[in-house]
Amino acid sequence: MAQTDDYIIIGIDGGGTNTRGVIFQNNKKIIEKKVPSTARVGSVGLGESCERTLRMILELCNEAKIEMSEVDVVVVGLAGIWLDEEKRRAEGLLRTLARTQNAQINDLVVLSDAEIALEGALNGDEGILLIAGTGSIALARVGKTQIFRCGGWGIELDDEGSGAWIGREGLTALVRALDGRGKSTKLVDRLENDNLIGPYIDINNPRIIVKAFSERKIQYAMISEPVMDCAIEGDEVCLEIIQKSKMHLLELPSTLAKKFKSKKIKLTLLGGIFENNTFLGNKIKEELKKISQFELVEHKGTALDGAILIGKKMLNQSLDL
Repeated sequence: MAQTDDYIIIGIDGGGTNTRGVIFQNNKKIIEKKVPSTARVGSVGLGESCERTLRMILELCNEAKIEMSEVDVVVVGLAGIWLDEEKRRAEGLLRTLARTQNAQINDLVVLSDAEIALEGALNGDEGILLIAGTGSIALARVGKTQIFRCGGWGIELDDEGSGAWIGREGLTALVRALDGRGKSTKLVDRLENDNLIGPYIDINNPRIIVKAFSERKIQYAMISEPVMDCAIEGDEVCLEIIQKSKMHLLELPSTLAKKFKSKKIKLTLLGGIFENNTFLGNKIKEELKKISQFELVEHKGTALDGAILIGKKMLNQSLDL
């Protein structure tokens, strides 16, 4: 096993919207990449997720001009993975795919993307991480070893309050308005004039949206920003969606707070809804500051930072994976 004063670690954050990768060598970041391609298992399947992950790993090595066999540890966080069985299956598939590329992976661990985000955000300290982006989840670390989660079941079952959930609610409001069942909303005009979505919104042929959605030309996450824009303009339907989203997201850390004995709990925020200074993100921050139990703190690092921290612990043989 390599010593931590002479090592190469690759960290991968395979999220619901983008895939990010980084190479650390001797405590220094030498390459970082981001591609607009999801590695979420529920969206693309395990095989495609692992292929995209391996592609990122090999591209990082190529840009850094190092051989895969020189990398001491690879830490991968994949959206949509949580069970140990799923993680081990992903590890096995990544190794198999690597062999087909004549590449050798040394130490490898696959975790949930939320787990590496928790490690990076709190740097191993006690507290709660609320993530709200394409999906939504909250994780808590109590003491040094206990980890609890709330939410994060995927848009098929849950992910309430997330960007994808907002998009789904927005599309539902849209089709209800087109049918005349629901209230009229500025969202119809907003989407009609959207460069990407507009071609599939036809008042005279409204069912075209079903075909576009089934062909993934329209995805839930594409609708969340237009919903927030209309909410800012005072649209009643979109304001109601954002209000519901806020309540769903506040529910996550409040539920996990019951796991703590301490009176003050550190809470940090990650994900596009918070990091992009959105209308919803700012509303949630305002509410959290009113809750005396929480101490709202800046996150110490990103999911990629968490992957590197986990890699260092593996090198130190201090993390039982």
